[in-house]
Amino acid sequence: MRIVDLTGVVMGPFASQILADFGADVIKVESPEGDTVRHIGPSRSKGMGPMYLALNRNKRSVALDLRHPDALAALQRLIEGADVLLFNLRPASMARLGLSYDEVALLNPRIVYCGCYGFGEGGRYAGKPALDDLIQGSVALPSLVGRVTGEPRYLPTNLCDRTTGLTAVYSVLAALYAREKTGRGQAIEVPMFETMTQFVLSDHMFGKTFDPPLADAGYVRLLAKDRRPLCTKDGHICVLIYIDRHWKSFCEMLGRRDMLEDPRFLRMSDRTRNVDALYAFVAEVIATRTTAEWMEALARADIPVAPMHTPDSLMDDPHLADVGMFEWIEHPSEGRIRQMNVPGSWSDTPPAVRRHAPLLGENTREILAEAGYAAEEIDRLLAGGAAREPAAEGD
Repeated sequence: MRIVDLTGVVMGPFASQILADFGADVIKVESPEGDTVRHIGPSRSKGMGPMYLALNRNKRSVALDLRHPDALAALQRLIEGADVLLFNLRPASMARLGLSYDEVALLNPRIVYCGCYGFGEGGRYAGKPALDDLIQGSVALPSLVGRVTGEPRYLPTNLCDRTTGLTAVYSVLAALYAREKTGRGQAIEVPMFETMTQFVLSDHMFGKTFDPPLADAGYVRLLAKDRRPLCTKDGHICVLIYIDRHWKSFCEMLGRRDMLEDPRFLRMSDRTRNVDALYAFVAEVIATRTTAEWMEALARADIPVAPMHTPDSLMDDPHLADVGMFEWIEHPSEGRIRQMNVPGSWSDTPPAVRRHAPLLGENTREILAEAGYAAEEIDRLLAGGAAREPAAEGD
């Protein structure tokens, strides 16, 4: 499967890297300045920052200046031989380039044309700019955080970009499967706002699912003020004592059969209604022992418990070492770098890391040659500024 990837930053590259890990030939089409994410964070070489390295392995980079008609013609030639066109430009920008779905389908009627952008074209927000923070706010995530903490805040991860990227992956795969049945490609729209609305309100529509509403919006357990890592005598642990079996085991371990008879906590539905009191009790108890003591006691009682990692300690987690989540590799230009492997396992067709994250335009010549350009034509594209390749060492 060949993907022409016109995406940048996080959402689209996250999606195309997953597809590349699964074996797709991903051609990353970049401007002469390169993907913006190349320049985020520390780096050893210009344009090879850590987020770029984490999102762009198993791809080949061709650098084209699409303002140049020769570069646009080269892109159209790549599209003719592709299975998927993935982009996160707004549809109006694609149309200005002559790359609307109708125009692309004339070049390649079997193509799966997948756009990932902020808002669906059928609504009044169509064409508005969208970034992860803006979408988090638009789908009420900071508001929900504020109901717990008293201050609205964004989540410290690009959740909207990555969730929408995952949605793009399964949308593309479903469209490719449909093409196997029908022989036809199609256009897919994967809008961030609508995707994240479904993601958030699946939890928090709650009582407003019903007409008339049976309760307010907001899943009360997720909004409890003591739903957080709990303080022990010497640190924190993460524990969830919620279903009937775990609640019974916890109370018996403490010798508190009186809590089992408390009408506020008899059943899971009762504990949900009284979740603030439930979590406050658990937090008070957890504070009486050390982290190691609780980890041992709760595990022995088969109650879900986990350590509270920092990013640094997570990278040293022994389970992740067991399953080979991280490995050190030698990158041709960046030296020794740590990368994460594909999570999970496959009995017959395991994903693989085949290529390092490329330098800007690293594969321009080979990709254009595959598209049918002769060597002298490629030289002219490079000399005229329509295409770019990495500067020679010392330039």
